[in-house]
Amino acid sequence: MNDQDSNQEYIPARRREQRYSDDPLWKIVVVVYLLQALAIPTSGLMAVAGVIINYLKQDEVRTSPLDAHFRWQIRTFWIALLWAVIGTVTTFLIIGWFILVGLAIWYIYRVVRGALALNDGRAP
Repeated sequence: MNDQDSNQEYIPARRREQRYSDDPLWKIVVVVYLLQALAIPTSGLMAVAGVIINYLKQDEVRTSPLDAHFRWQIRTFWIALLWAVIGTVTTFLIIGWFILVGLAIWYIYRVVRGALALNDGRAP
């Protein structure tokens, strides 16, 4: 290695993630992820509360980088609601139970992925 190589600046392989915790709306996003996490044991009631918060604060977050998390949370709610209705209606056909189990796994994945992305300072 020559002297010129040792003087070069270190460039990390990954870009630096932005820290959202400085944004005042960050706490709202965290609360909604917590409400979504509590949705399964509360039969979805907490998810309803979370999506109401999303819609009430949606205008404030439009200019923030947290907008992607709000859209992620809202989309997670509506897709889960659709599949919950389909799964519930088809439970008498047995396939509904499989739909509901798959929905629970998918829902947990979405909430965890979004929360981890928020913690890392990136979009979900």
